[in-house]
Amino acid sequence: MDRKLNLDRAETFSFVNPWIRYFLFFFSFLFWIFSLLIVAIGVYAKVQKATDTVRDTFFVDPAVILIVVGVVMFFITFCGCIGALRENIRLLKTFSFSLTLVFLTQLAMAILGFFYSDQTRDALGKFVRKAIVHYRDDLDLQNLMDYIQKEFKCCGWNNYTDWSWNLYFNCTPGNPSSERCAVPYSCCTPVPGEAVINTMCGFGVQTQNHLETYKSIYPVGCADKAVMWIESHLLLVGALALGLALPQIAGIVLSQILISQIQDEITSVS
Repeated sequence: MDRKLNLDRAETFSFVNPWIRYFLFFFSFLFWIFSLLIVAIGVYAKVQKATDTVRDTFFVDPAVILIVVGVVMFFITFCGCIGALRENIRLLKTFSFSLTLVFLTQLAMAILGFFYSDQTRDALGKFVRKAIVHYRDDLDLQNLMDYIQKEFKCCGWNNYTDWSWNLYFNCTPGNPSSERCAVPYSCCTPVPGEAVINTMCGFGVQTQNHLETYKSIYPVGCADKAVMWIESHLLLVGALALGLALPQIAGIVLSQILISQIQDEITSVS
């Protein structure tokens, strides 16, 4: 009787913890759905553009960035889902390796960005310059720039005169544009009680000196405003970084535990 009971226990015993297995599956499945949503938003934004994206802005197109990030997430989380569900060691190793690579890449970028802050600022400056140049050519870039300037209460990268980089806002005497020497309405300070936004509030601002512009716009560049915002919200920045890192670390640890348990299971059977 005892021998039969021991045999039954041996047959039902498994090295694989079902809680870890299914938690990793649902964890990956949740982010898999999220990756599909990101890809869908990116594709929708790309299709719904009023004009074709300028070729020169392809690599800074927010829609393309969303699609690329979504596809990478889809591949990684798909390996995690199927690997956990089917107890497939190869897929779990691919999931763990890919997640580790992404995490280390993000960590390296953060460290390099901290120690090479001047170079990082220059790289971001090139991105913003390209976004300003193609402000009227790409609706996504236009919305992105307007959002940044409204949220940070800034104008341009270094200051409001950066908008002269744009063909329409260029302040040279020969520019025939009706927006010559203007800045976008997102640079303007809000008027109390104004129900409808005056999109012409930034007209002629570039011809004014720095002190005069304070009456109508935020003349400070977004580079300085971003630094000020980060310095005053260090706790929030740290929390966001931790919130981004923890799911990745959890996925790596859980997948490695599950791989080890599956290998133990295979060894015990053989």
